[in-house]
Amino acid sequence: MATILEGRNALVSGGSRGIGRATALKLASMGANVTITGRDEQALIEAVIQINMVSSPFQQHDFFSADYAQPDRLQAALRRHQKKTGKIYHILINNTGGPPAGSILDAEAEGFMQAFQSHLISNHVLLSSVAEGMKQSGYGRVVNIISTSVKQPLPNLGVSNTIRGAVANWAKTMANELAVWGITVNNVLPGATETDRLQAIIKNKAQATSADVERVAEHMKSEIPMKRFARPEEIAEAVAFLCSPAAAYITGINLPVDGGRTSCL
Repeated sequence: MATILEGRNALVSGGSRGIGRATALKLASMGANVTITGRDEQALIEAVIQINMVSSPFQQHDFFSADYAQPDRLQAALRRHQKKTGKIYHILINNTGGPPAGSILDAEAEGFMQAFQSHLISNHVLLSSVAEGMKQSGYGRVVNIISTSVKQPLPNLGVSNTIRGAVANWAKTMANELAVWGITVNNVLPGATETDRLQAIIKNKAQATSADVERVAEHMKSEIPMKRFARPEEIAEAVAFLCSPAAAYITGINLPVDGGRTSCL
C-alpha cells in the first residue's frame, strides 16, 4: 500500500484539519503527491509539514488557499497553482464544512444559495478543471465527502440535508458521464466523527436544551450501534480505498461510514 499511488497527484479540499487532513495523510502514505486547500494558510502550512513526515523524499506536497464560498476565485486559484507547478490531478477529494444547523422551515433563501455555492458549485468547478487531465492520464478518482443525510435526513440540519442530496445526485450523474474514461466518482458518507464540526454541533445542542455537553455526546453515541464516534482516520481509510486501483470498477455509490447508524435504505 505504501507505493500503490506512486506518481499520482491528489487534490484534497479542506485538507488542513479533520477528515480532510486525515485523508491527505493517508493518500501521502500510499505514495501520492498531495495538494491541500482551505482558507487558513497557517493551518495549511502546518498540515503540509505533517504530511511530509509520512512521505518519502521523492514525494512533493503543497497547498494553495481558497474560499469555497467564491467558486470563481477558487477556480482561478487552482489554475494559478497548476500553471505554477505543472501538475495534473489524478485524484480529487471534495470536502467542505457543512452549513450551519437549523430547521428547514426557518432557513433563509440566502442560506441555501451560500451552501449551494460552497458545496455543489465549488465541487463542479474543481472537477471540471481537473477532468481533462484525468482523461489524458488514464486515471481518475473523485470522492466527495458528504454526509449520511444523503440516505437519512438528520434533525435540525435542513439546509445541509438539502444541499448534500443535491451533491450526491450531481456525483451520480458525473459518474455515469465519466465512466467511459475509467474515471470513478463516489461519495463517502461519514457518520458522527471526532472533528471540530461535531464538537460545535454537540455544544449547540447542549445550549439549546440546557443540557450538559458530555450528556449530549453520550446520547449521540447511544444511537450508534458501535457506541462511539468515528475517528477521522477511519473515514480516510474508506476514501483511500476508493482512490486506489483496486476500486476501478466501483463508481456512482454512496458509502456510509457510520458505525451502523444509518437505516437500510
